[in-house]
Amino acid sequence: MANVAAMTMPSPLCDNLRLPVIGSPLFIISGPELVIAQCKAGVIGSFPALNARPQAQLDEWLHQITEELAEYNRANPDKPAAPFAVNQIVHKSNDRLEADLATCAKWQVPMIITSLGAREDLNKAVHDWGGITMHDVIDDRFARKAIEKGADGLIPVAAGAGGHAGTISPFALMQEIRSWFTGPVALSGSIACGASILAAQAMGADFAYIGSAFIATEEARATDGYKNGIVEGKASDIVYSDLFTGVSGNYLRQSIVNAGLDPDNLPKGDYSTMNFGSGGNTEAKAWRDIWGSGQGIGAVDKVGTVAEMVARLTTEYQAAKASLLTRSAY
Repeated sequence: MANVAAMTMPSPLCDNLRLPVIGSPLFIISGPELVIAQCKAGVIGSFPALNARPQAQLDEWLHQITEELAEYNRANPDKPAAPFAVNQIVHKSNDRLEADLATCAKWQVPMIITSLGAREDLNKAVHDWGGITMHDVIDDRFARKAIEKGADGLIPVAAGAGGHAGTISPFALMQEIRSWFTGPVALSGSIACGASILAAQAMGADFAYIGSAFIATEEARATDGYKNGIVEGKASDIVYSDLFTGVSGNYLRQSIVNAGLDPDNLPKGDYSTMNFGSGGNTEAKAWRDIWGSGQGIGAVDKVGTVAEMVARLTTEYQAAKASLLTRSAY
């Protein structure tokens, strides 16, 4: 099978990909069903460790994912599943980190995605079992710190990304990172169609990092209202605020209205009360009541299966490549 990722991405993580995409970990929404479907469709699936509650459930989820993908691979040797990843919140508010990391070590998770902090000891632990680490960042300064502490790759979270996101243009962010870093990069920010995946590669990324589009899938653990909000929403329906968790992020306007708040007049949040397990600085819970979403959702026009979503992205990606070749002839 052809390797669709750039050579900067360590094998075997890229060997079984049919599209250069990592499905981003979606708090509350990503569970084994979504991850398994993404991997079977040929993209890297992921979920936050904190989605498994209580902590003991993480072991059950990793057992399920590992066994189901192994069974699928035995039945489909010519089209094996892509690998999966687990997201770890490194911030001090996460009192489960050590236990979750030990569980990931037990199952030798191929990739760990770290957020809100970079730790040298964590990266070493992942390397000891043969995994790799990708760290999400919002600017070049944090990117340099992550690599200094031993991360293998970077996830630049550019303007327009869903959930916790930065404000820097993906053009500027990729330009700065690629001026010094040659390792694996997955670009995040408003990517929900095949042409955007190709654009991410043109800017120097190995992968597109896609989250919001996967919310509108049957396998996602989102409410029907949330899924329909993604389908009906446009870029203008996204509100950027730090009220709900203490960290700035992008959310669907209608969910803020439904919570009885004025999306155009939100107060400032309090970083010191940041809580990713139960959600933030208001009675409305992020991400249960206040729905995270990126600006790219205008490309999503229906709720379907993950397989259908990846098929659409693949068709669009190939069409964009063909169109680019045609235009380049001039």
